[in-house]
Amino acid sequence: MAESHQASPQRPRLVICVEDEPEMIELVKLILSRKGFEVIGAVGGRSGLELIEQKKPDLVLLDLMMPDMDGWEVYQQMKAHEHLRNIPVIVVTAKAQSIDKVLGLHIAKVDDYITKPFGPQELLDSVNKVLGL
Repeated sequence: MAESHQASPQRPRLVICVEDEPEMIELVKLILSRKGFEVIGAVGGRSGLELIEQKKPDLVLLDLMMPDMDGWEVYQQMKAHEHLRNIPVIVVTAKAQSIDKVLGLHIAKVDDYITKPFGPQELLDSVNKVLGL
């Protein structure tokens, strides 16, 4: 009987954190790896999108404000690819960003969003909610 390529329950959930600040990636890695997640960081939208295409993670944490390709563009590109469209996305926004951005999140149907600075529990709650854990 052919072995299915379904992930075993033991496999850690893979989260890709797309962010232009390496310190933020390290913080997310620290918080989530303690809870058994595998976290891969990508600095900037372009490398983030490439990594998402290669790895097809369980979840993407996506910063909106990035210099090379912003989070919206990454999000739209993901939704345009059939094999990436169902990957859940949590958008990370700066507190100061306008309400238009947040309203846009609801219209764009992102899975959740958190604002910086966020606490470890806030991040974990959002990840667990989106992944249905």
